[in-house]
This record gives sequence, C-alpha cells and structure tokens, in this order.
Amino acid sequence: MVLCTHNGAEYVGQQVRSILAQDPQPDELVLGDDASADNTVAIVEDLIAQHSAAGGHVELVVIRHDPALGVVANFADALDRARGDLIALSDQDDVWHVGKLAAMTAAFDADPALLLVHTDARLVDALGTPLGMTVLEALEITSGERSGLERGDAFSTLLRRNLVTGATAVIRRELLSMAAPFPSGWVHDEWLAAVAAAVGTLRLLPEALIDYRQHGSNQIGARRPGMRERWEKLRETREPRASRMVSRSQELVDALVRLGSKVPAEHLAAARAALEHERRRRSLPRRRIARVAPVVAAAARGDYGRYSRGGIDVLRDLVQPAGERSTATLER
Repeated sequence: MVLCTHNGAEYVGQQVRSILAQDPQPDELVLGDDASADNTVAIVEDLIAQHSAAGGHVELVVIRHDPALGVVANFADALDRARGDLIALSDQDDVWHVGKLAAMTAAFDADPALLLVHTDARLVDALGTPLGMTVLEALEITSGERSGLERGDAFSTLLRRNLVTGATAVIRRELLSMAAPFPSGWVHDEWLAAVAAAVGTLRLLPEALIDYRQHGSNQIGARRPGMRERWEKLRETREPRASRMVSRSQELVDALVRLGSKVPAEHLAAARAALEHERRRRSLPRRRIARVAPVVAAAARGDYGRYSRGGIDVLRDLVQPAGERSTATLER
C-alpha cells in the first residue's frame, strides 16, 4: 500500500493505527513524504517499529521528497515503488474502518478482471465527528451513476465526471503500466479510475469503509456546495475551464489509442465523442443569446447527458460570461 504525507503529524498516527488493525494486514507500506517540516515520518516509523516488536510484519519503505513534488506526483512516485499485486491508496488524515481491506480483497478474489475497487466514505470533521453524509452523497451521486459503478459498467459514468476517491481505492498493479504516465490535467485517482473503467472493470462497494476527514487543510476534499457557491460558479468566466476540459478529453483519447486492443471500440468511440462535445462547448459564441441554439441542439441530441453533467452544464454554457482563452490548468 502507499501512504502520501505532507506535515501530517496531527492525524497520521490515527490513520496508521487503523491500517495496522486491518485483517489481512498490508505486507508493505510505501510512505511518500512531501517535505514535511514536522515529525510525520518519525510517527509512522515509530508505529511500524512498535508493530514489528509485537510480532507484526509490515515492511516500511520511506521516500522523502525535498522540494515537495505535489500530491499527484507524490502518489505517482509511491505507486511506482510499490511491489504488491494489490495496492491500496491512503491519505494521511483519514481512518480506515475495521474490515476495509478484507472486503476489498474479497472483491478482487471474486473477479479476476477487476482493476480497481473503491468504496464510499463517511465525512467527518477535524475531531472525527460524523458530518451526516458520505462523500458520494456530498457529490450528489444519482441512482443511475451508483448503479453503473456498482455493477462494474463504469466508463460511461466516469466519462461525465469522476466519482472515485483515491483514499478509498485499491488497484491491481497491472493497472499502473496502462495508466502511466499520469497526464498533467488529471488527478491521480480520477485518471486511474478512467483507465481502469476503459480497459477492464472498476467497481464500487457501496459501504462507507473509511472516515474521510475534512479539516480545512485538505489538499483535495469533498463537500456539498451551497446555493451561494453554485451561483458564484455560474458567474465565473467559461475560460480557462472550457479549454481545460478539451485538454483533459484529448489526453484520455490519446491514452486509449495508445492502449490499442485493450480498449473496447465502443469506449474509444465514446471518448472521442466526448472530446468533440467539449470542443463544441469551447467554441460556443461569446454572446449568450447566440449560444442558445447550439446548446439546445446539443442537449436535444443527449450530448450533455452522455458526456457532461446534464442540466448543470447546459446552464453553465448558457449563462457564464465567455472570458479569454488561456492555457489549461489543473482543477479537481
């Protein structure tokens, strides 16, 4: 398994203890530390040493990065160094529930075609108090999206948006060779999920098997946006997001083409259609009134439902100011 950290001393001990309490236990813990200025690494080393003294057998591999690589590159490096056939991903500030690894390894044992298994996660505050919803509830997952993820027919769902939280995921090692290198426009977990769904099988276990801590310093978090935030997003300019979405779609198509016969023809065709959809969205007229006809036509064809977030993106394309086209940057 891989654990990536950056100044995580406040919470990392709880996370490592929950990992060591799993049955089965991981054989290996690859710790990628991104220039921590606190005692994060020492805490992990001490806990593994105590575990070994009590008869446990978890090999610890520590990689220190200074300067910091950033969350995506840190995970990419740690994953590359992991040696297990199954590799679990872990954040520094969560807590795994008892039975998490048992449930996930059982899913892989039952289906040799599985490349990635993920779960829901209970949202908790800095003190570990439940916030009353899960990650997928905060993301407002639909019944159709949930059904697709649970039955392993995930590519069409993930083509619209990512619903896989890396901190809940376990992957087969063979996925890494197909997914590498991680492109600049994607976060590591959503890229692994997209590739797994395109070439093999990805499945959601519906239970919330970790506590996903929200404490204000998360590098990547999850919460349900309020009405004010939704309105503010509609006032943002369409650029640079429109160009970024084209770039991301192009990166996915390029990767699927490189993978050749591993990718079903219908998945490549869908990825190419999604790319064309994003290109048409980017080329919409600057004047809002002139966008109405092409947006309505695309919605009538079902493009917004198949390749983006349906009515949310229809509204975005109708009302957002155009802005100036700029270079794509990373957004989760």
